[in-house]
Amino acid sequence: MIRVIVVASSPVVRAGLSAVVSGNPRLTVVGSASNLDVLAREVEQLQPDVVLVDLSGNPQAIWEKLLLVQEEQYPLRILVIVEELDNIDLEEALNSGVRGILPSSSTESEIAAAVEAIAFGLVVLHPDAVELLPVREKVAVNPVQTLTPREIEVLGMLGSGLSNKAIAKRLYISEHTVKFHLSSIFQKLGVSTRTEAVTVGVRLGLIML
Repeated sequence: MIRVIVVASSPVVRAGLSAVVSGNPRLTVVGSASNLDVLAREVEQLQPDVVLVDLSGNPQAIWEKLLLVQEEQYPLRILVIVEELDNIDLEEALNSGVRGILPSSSTESEIAAAVEAIAFGLVVLHPDAVELLPVREKVAVNPVQTLTPREIEVLGMLGSGLSNKAIAKRLYISEHTVKFHLSSIFQKLGVSTRTEAVTVGVRLGLIML
């Protein structure tokens, strides 16, 4: 059972999103919060697999708070629901621990499917959001074929927000080997940061949407 915390300032929205989650037999709501301060106090005790956050206000002010919650607690997998996708700084959102972004027009089944996907370590972005991702123009030719299976695996773990140490532990390899794989991935994709690598991976379908 996938454990979910719902965060929304409006009680009506909280109830609605909770109903969406509860309607899926594989998901369960373990708690709700009216804001991120309440979330920070409850997340350690409730230990959710996914945090579902409604951003009906000004989304730009929330990324720093999300990052703070991430630093104070264990890493969270966060799905945000937004009114306007083009009002979102996607790179900043991904850096603050967001693993999924959907518009408020999404259906109940789309939201539930996104929660499940994020719980299993995938990145979920609405197609319109993908188009807004800043990606360098120069990308390696046919990168799907040039990346090795191990590099694609490491790239997927980057998309899940895992650190080098966590990737090394998951794959039973040294951190030095992880750094070697990252260097190769960056070179092949024509990027210089982890965020850019994930961005290119999303665009090219290397990380499932």
